[in-house]
Amino acid sequence: MEHGFRAAPGRTPFSIGVEEELMIVDPESGHDLVNAIELLLGDAPVGEIKPELMESVLEIATEPVANTVEAGEQLTSLRAHVSARAAEHGLAIASAGTHPYARWEDQRIAARDRYRDLVRELRFVARQELLFGLHVHVGLDDPDQAIHVADGMRVHLPILLALSANSPFWRGDRTGLMSTRTSIFRAFPRVGVPTAYGSWDRYEREIEFMIRSGVMSDPTYVWHDVRPNTRFGTVEVRVCDGQTRVEHTLALTALIQAMVHELASHFDDGTALGDVPWQILDENKYLAAIHGLEGELVDLPSSDRVRTKDLGRRLVDRLREHAQELGSEDALEGITDLLDRGTGGDRQVLVYDANSDLTEVMAEMTALTVPGSP
Repeated sequence: MEHGFRAAPGRTPFSIGVEEELMIVDPESGHDLVNAIELLLGDAPVGEIKPELMESVLEIATEPVANTVEAGEQLTSLRAHVSARAAEHGLAIASAGTHPYARWEDQRIAARDRYRDLVRELRFVARQELLFGLHVHVGLDDPDQAIHVADGMRVHLPILLALSANSPFWRGDRTGLMSTRTSIFRAFPRVGVPTAYGSWDRYEREIEFMIRSGVMSDPTYVWHDVRPNTRFGTVEVRVCDGQTRVEHTLALTALIQAMVHELASHFDDGTALGDVPWQILDENKYLAAIHGLEGELVDLPSSDRVRTKDLGRRLVDRLREHAQELGSEDALEGITDLLDRGTGGDRQVLVYDANSDLTEVMAEMTALTVPGSP
């Protein structure tokens, strides 16, 4: 199987790429979703603007960059660009893990073969996937190192989900979950916490088997929370809800980049990963989806319960040196903000509790996605 895990001219070690799935909304209607992706596609000042499954969703993607300083410049520029283009049509851009009250029945599927095929194969499961995620890529040069890092990142998925939890509403309902997106996406095949593959050879064999059997046409149809991205030569972390504030996107990116750097160093030193039961990882992720940062997780490798916020602070302290070496340390202040002031989901609930008004939640979300936008 072809892959991009190799050194190349101009490729920075541990380079990062960030993808954000954003909402297209109408401010005049109370920020309803609008099927308008084709109006917003076109050249970008940097990176890419791409369609997604539904016409009310757009994706922005940075180019590969060295650190979160450069990523921040690109994301800010991309958000401002798509916001200005949307404003030309009386529309706006917003970001979170779910739209608080939109219905998937009202969304059109994007006119692309991949998405029409997906709906044909998965039917209702695909049609209800009105979700918005944050995907972070970190470049690596060795396929076995990439598998080691992806296997090791499984332990970190619950805390990343807890920090990013930003979808407490679904179809007008306060669900009781801080990441409703996680529960909805769980219906897809080939999602969630992956198995530990142990080596590139095993991963390659299993992916090629699934392609030969007709289960999927290529590796991009594996949607696990962390996966080797063979096209880009990256480890791609997909567990996070979309973030309203760009500084929170950058904070999570900095933390993920530092996690990958630490695990890659372990691989280079010959350090073996601990044997953690998949069931515990999945349970921790479920706890994170329900409670966000206001709960507990099972500490690993012990079986002790630890406050999620305490685990987050411990991780930031341990990984700060890695982020500093990568030039991304300043962005970690956004993690401190999440731990001190709450996640995006906590902040949505705070706005909602004042007046029980989801249009007010959407108005604030839109204003914070692109501050100072038209």
